[in-house]
Amino acid sequence: MNIAVVAITRHGISLAGRVVAALPGAQLFAPEKFRAEAEAAVAGQAGSQAHCYAGKVGEQIPALFAGFDALVAIVSLGAVVRLIAPHLESKERDPAVVVLDEAGRFAIPVLSGHLGGANRLAGHLATALGATAALTTASDARETIAVDLLGRELGWKFEASHAEIVHCSAAMVNDEPVALVQETGSSDWWRGHANGRSGPLPANVSLFSRLEAVPLERYAAVLWISDRPMPAALAPRLAGRCVVYRP
Repeated sequence: MNIAVVAITRHGISLAGRVVAALPGAQLFAPEKFRAEAEAAVAGQAGSQAHCYAGKVGEQIPALFAGFDALVAIVSLGAVVRLIAPHLESKERDPAVVVLDEAGRFAIPVLSGHLGGANRLAGHLATALGATAALTTASDARETIAVDLLGRELGWKFEASHAEIVHCSAAMVNDEPVALVQETGSSDWWRGHANGRSGPLPANVSLFSRLEAVPLERYAAVLWISDRPMPAALAPRLAGRCVVYRP
């Protein structure tokens, strides 16, 4: 990821040095009056530079949103919300945003937790800094399946409309019956899923090895991992409640 680290205080810039060390190539943005501290924070970090600006941090946000995949802001959560609010577009396009407190105790994903990778970035920073990742997305808080991330670490792509993702995700986190059908691909998707899952599969998930074996009337949603086309006879019955994954 192309990552910008934003710090606006002397103590925040000190922490930014540890953040940049954990994120090779990350770029540090800080006020001009703290140039010496900012340059010292990135000294010796290959690929990282200190970019010092005059004026207000809010004036930097449009360029940061346009130029980076992720922002790590060592700024108060409330201030970050106000700074980024005018620039939000969609979950498919917005960069990941993670907030750190100056003491380095909490890593808080604020924007694009799943598709943008903010939850994963927060988890990485928490490990590197000895912090706590404050994950608020339901699937991560409960360590269940994040429908829009299943198989991502394995290179899988999913095929589904926004409405289908929303429906299947809701079924998952609300403990409705979900059929997971795996016909191809690595079976190691659970341990490597999202931020890592170490417990058993969710109790509301039933595993199948063939789509035709699923009693569809019993399930609110179907997650189908396959390399074959959707069977024509099943397509109408699965419309609106199926996500297809292509390893």
